[in-house]
Amino acid sequence: MEVRIAVFSSSTAALLLETICAISFESLIFNCNIFAAGSGSSWLQNSSFASGIEYRKRPLYSVFPTKPAQVSSVEDLYQFICSGPLLDKIGLTQEQVAESIDNWLLYGRYLCRLFQLNELYLTEPQKARIYHYYVPVFLWCEQQIAEHQSKFKDGEEIPPLVIGFSAPQGCGKTTLVFALDYLFEVIGRKSATVSIDDFYLTAEGQTKLREANPGNALLEYRGNAGSHDLALSVETLTALTKMTREGVKMKLPRYDKSAFSGRGDRADPSTWPEVEGPLKVVLFEGWMLGFKPLPVEAVKDVDPQLEIVNKNLEAYYDAWDKYIKSWIVIKIKDPNCVFQWRLQAEIGMREAGNPGMTDEEVRDFVSRYLPAYYAYLPTLYSEGPNGSDPQRLLTIEIDEGRNPILAS
Repeated sequence: MEVRIAVFSSSTAALLLETICAISFESLIFNCNIFAAGSGSSWLQNSSFASGIEYRKRPLYSVFPTKPAQVSSVEDLYQFICSGPLLDKIGLTQEQVAESIDNWLLYGRYLCRLFQLNELYLTEPQKARIYHYYVPVFLWCEQQIAEHQSKFKDGEEIPPLVIGFSAPQGCGKTTLVFALDYLFEVIGRKSATVSIDDFYLTAEGQTKLREANPGNALLEYRGNAGSHDLALSVETLTALTKMTREGVKMKLPRYDKSAFSGRGDRADPSTWPEVEGPLKVVLFEGWMLGFKPLPVEAVKDVDPQLEIVNKNLEAYYDAWDKYIKSWIVIKIKDPNCVFQWRLQAEIGMREAGNPGMTDEEVRDFVSRYLPAYYAYLPTLYSEGPNGSDPQRLLTIEIDEGRNPILAS
């Protein structure tokens, strides 16, 4: 049934007026600090508007304006939201969107401020990224948190919900997680973000791994199963799930990908960010989260070097996946997209003055991940992540521009 909105609440009108005033004022006091990166990417640099939130360089791909767009009315925006590919997936009807339009406007405004966009002059790609992707995923996460908390009795300590994000490298999962973390912050939910990258072995550990597997290109550098400190993973995730009380603090490990000319090393613990309880949600992202070990012959048919990687993968469920209660899987049609996306990221690092890999080094680096993608993605997409509940799984298919599309 088609639903049209003729009149919006007075609070919606007031919010829109407040937005107009806020954006006009902010445009005078903020510098954009946006630097163009290669292949149509843009990069956000540190800025005071994100104070209180750990702020790394984050790509927001293909969403910054090349020319002004027309101002959208609230009704037009409503119709645009209802045309999004994720609405049915997250279980929202057009009527429910109409009832919650104030929240959609508010969350959209927060994200525009975060990414320094003018909410009144969004291009179509910008609107799609915010209202067809980030806000719907945030609302789904809120649903998952509410369902998780409902399982506990009054007075019980409720552990934070761990939401896993399994998505190929370069597809924009880090930016998505950053946006979600920011929205949780502004609505008053304490959250923490961790990546499987944060659990890579140290540079010394990587050297030992390479020496223990001579001639295996898949274990020569970081990336595949076997190159992670699983003990650190268990220690960190266990501690995070126990952060249920006020004032409890812990530091989160971080990894410096720019060290050793892009080969990477664990960051100095003195630089690790600190989080404070009580946490409501943990956002855990990684390119190989949820991968399931396969029969030996199946992986050897893809690449004989995968046999030891597949064996290593058997330990990853207990180290990672068992902590995750809700899952978001970002699906791609062609793993070869990873090369172009990774290349864009490295170009951005180099143009920002940070060490990064050359184009040829990127090609070599990505080639060490592709066998795992070809081996494990089909099962991930057909069966879901290892140990996942189909009722707590959101699969989002994206195109080469990293925007969600209707599943084929």
